[in-house]
Amino acid sequence: MGSILIGMCLLAGVSGAAQNCCGQQPSGTDAKENGAPRSSDSPGDPGAAETRRTKDAADLQQSELTGFHRGFNGLTKDFLEDQTQIWTSPARLRFSDTEWLVPLSGISAGLFVTDRDFSKHLSQNPTTISHYKTLSNAGVGALIGGAGGMWLLGHASHNEHWSETGFLAGEAALNSLVAVESFKYSLRRERPYQGNGSGSFFQSGGTSFPSEHAAAAWSVAGVIAHEYPGPLTKIMAYGLASLVDISRLRARQHFPSDVLVGSVIGNLVAQNIYSRHHDPELGGEEWRSISQLFRGNGDPSPANQGSPYVPLSSWVYPALERLIGMGMIDSGFTGMRPWTRSECARILTEARDRVDGGPAESQRIYQLLETEFKEDLEGSSTAEPFRARLESVYTRFTEISGEPLTNGYYFGQTLINDFGRPYERGLNSVTGFSAWTTAGRWVGYVRGEYQQSPSALALPESARLTTAEVLPFNPPLPATPTPSINQFQLLDAYVGLNLNNWQVTFGQQSLWWGPGDGGPMLFSNNAPPIKMFRINRIAPLGLPHFLHWLGPMRTELFFGQLTGSELLFNPSGLVGHYGQSLDPQPFIHGQMISFKPTPNFEFAFFRTTIYGGPGYPLTIHHLISSLFTTGNEAAGGVSKPGDRRSGLSFSYRLPGLRNWLTLYSDGFTDDEFSPIAYVNVSAWHAGLYLSHFPRVSRLDLRAEGVYTDVPGGTVINSKFPGTFYQNETWRTGYTNNGDLIGSWIGRGGQGAQAWSNYWFSPRNRLQFYFRHQKVSQEFIPGGGSLTDAGVRTDYSLRSNLSLSVSVQRERWLFPVIQPNAARNVAASVGISFEPQKIFRSSQADTADVPTAKGGRP
Repeated sequence: MGSILIGMCLLAGVSGAAQNCCGQQPSGTDAKENGAPRSSDSPGDPGAAETRRTKDAADLQQSELTGFHRGFNGLTKDFLEDQTQIWTSPARLRFSDTEWLVPLSGISAGLFVTDRDFSKHLSQNPTTISHYKTLSNAGVGALIGGAGGMWLLGHASHNEHWSETGFLAGEAALNSLVAVESFKYSLRRERPYQGNGSGSFFQSGGTSFPSEHAAAAWSVAGVIAHEYPGPLTKIMAYGLASLVDISRLRARQHFPSDVLVGSVIGNLVAQNIYSRHHDPELGGEEWRSISQLFRGNGDPSPANQGSPYVPLSSWVYPALERLIGMGMIDSGFTGMRPWTRSECARILTEARDRVDGGPAESQRIYQLLETEFKEDLEGSSTAEPFRARLESVYTRFTEISGEPLTNGYYFGQTLINDFGRPYERGLNSVTGFSAWTTAGRWVGYVRGEYQQSPSALALPESARLTTAEVLPFNPPLPATPTPSINQFQLLDAYVGLNLNNWQVTFGQQSLWWGPGDGGPMLFSNNAPPIKMFRINRIAPLGLPHFLHWLGPMRTELFFGQLTGSELLFNPSGLVGHYGQSLDPQPFIHGQMISFKPTPNFEFAFFRTTIYGGPGYPLTIHHLISSLFTTGNEAAGGVSKPGDRRSGLSFSYRLPGLRNWLTLYSDGFTDDEFSPIAYVNVSAWHAGLYLSHFPRVSRLDLRAEGVYTDVPGGTVINSKFPGTFYQNETWRTGYTNNGDLIGSWIGRGGQGAQAWSNYWFSPRNRLQFYFRHQKVSQEFIPGGGSLTDAGVRTDYSLRSNLSLSVSVQRERWLFPVIQPNAARNVAASVGISFEPQKIFRSSQADTADVPTAKGGRP
């Protein structure tokens, strides 16, 4: 694998090499320098004119022999120069090359992981394989033959442009094949039909990585497409090269990673050759390298700067929501969080001119947010190569006096929306930190903490047996006690790259898909962050033409992997025992798209799918099936498209009360196209938010109701209490490490929540809250209920030191656990310190940046 990474660095250098030569004249152009007159061409110098005519005649004679000014006399020299450029290219790497090299390496690594499964599920029919081998050879032959024909015809017709096209295409193909063959015989990877089909490296007779067919096809196609840059030429050239790639895969001659890397090598080498040797006077277009495209013109705007996401637990969100509820901000998308710091700064600028005429409370909120995001508001005018900040250092202690509920998948949870942190009766604690860094387009973030919680006895036998009865074939929960936990745990920890407001991140990340504070139905921070690859449009995007009526849009998609999950079935039958994690773990992918057609109305559609694990290969075919098919297959079938859920959400500022009252809702359905078509058998969550009371602008109110307890079921949809969040194939259901990814209400419940805050300042408050949950007895025999009420205060001791204290009293009753009601009190104290310094590489000294509270644990 180390050799492969060296190869990737080589590609990056090749991409940057041409940029270093952009100011050089093309070889063999007799110093024409992109059409500029020769220095000796003086209008009053007849001798110079005669010399020029003699030289032009010699050039014409040379072109008649070769069809290209350089001729064959310099071919050996040029070839050696080209190879020197290619193999010494790593020395020309810049930090900005990581902006495309790292994502390419990540995609290649992902293909390496899935190569075997992909090729294993292709047809092994000899006739099919032979057909695609012939097709791939024909495709490469057509491209090379076409380029050779252009050279010959250019020679015959004295068409220099044709001659150059054929010559450069051949030169690019030759140089790319030398590089590819060097890798092939150094890395010696087995082909899909060799060995055990896993594509092992450094094996005798292995010649699979990279693909020479792909390299040759893309090098020739690239030259032709830029010499004749019309859309039809590009479609034909790149389409034929793509056909070669697909044919090599279907012929089982190469793995997907072989083809990808071969195509990239061919394209980059061709760009290098073309940029250094192309004569612009003959026609064609400029071919900018990938490095040049990413380096751009040095634009330091936020659209091209990496920006960390504000933690979901930050005070920033309620502050911005209050401004949105007061009508100070129109373009904020409240149903898709987290937001980047740059996006928070963007919507804050919208409120700048409005707060002067708004309530006094809105001015106070704006001033504190402006202080928090001062650096981001000013960031568009400077381009700093590196910034870093220790965002917070925090600790929290929670004492639970009685027996809590910790299993929301079956019963309920005493503590909710807490990133899946462990808790039990007794003293629980977390101590951690968060920090971020940015460098140009790059961003990095880490939040880690040491978690402690006491041990606990296993649930009684009656409760454990009940968990087996509510889902057929599901073994009961284990009788073993829960051990004490003393562990360091990463929460959100990721690296990312911002490409014109499209931020690509990889690592553990939290999402919040839906309006409100109680917890969205499909994606919340009730579970630990999920390891994922994520693409997010971090700022609103205006839609073109007839779609403009939908207003600005935001969207994101992710592909991740769950932990602590188990399969109930695989194609060979029942597997495993409850409590034992099977390896590999299933994957989850999701997509969300949100629109804001008016400043007062926002709506979104989203879906998630769990797929993969033993018996369910992760291939491109199955991934596409899970994305686009609408049918279902019973558990145990390898063609099962996955455990799919689709949802929608909306929020609306009510007429006549635009700056006061917001109504919102979100819902989802299992294995159906949309909850719109199945409203009566979908799970729903709805609420209202009063941003401030008349004459009491510091007081707000929020109330929400939620249910997954769909009454009864039908033969058509088979929805019944307990249906939601469960699946017969992935038996731990819609959970990550045992915690529900969706709403705290669970699989067969209904409930309500209410909060009221009195804000002494934009981040100092006194909150009273209430929550009630009722679990259907059609789901859990005897049903169950949970009620808690509490009070919380957040107070800033200093500008960088804050204190949070809460007390919650709870009563719960689940007869299958114990016949009588249980009571507990959970008291929590948290302290958070937010250093006020941002470190920069562009300044000798760090600057003090007064900040508000950057993240509350």
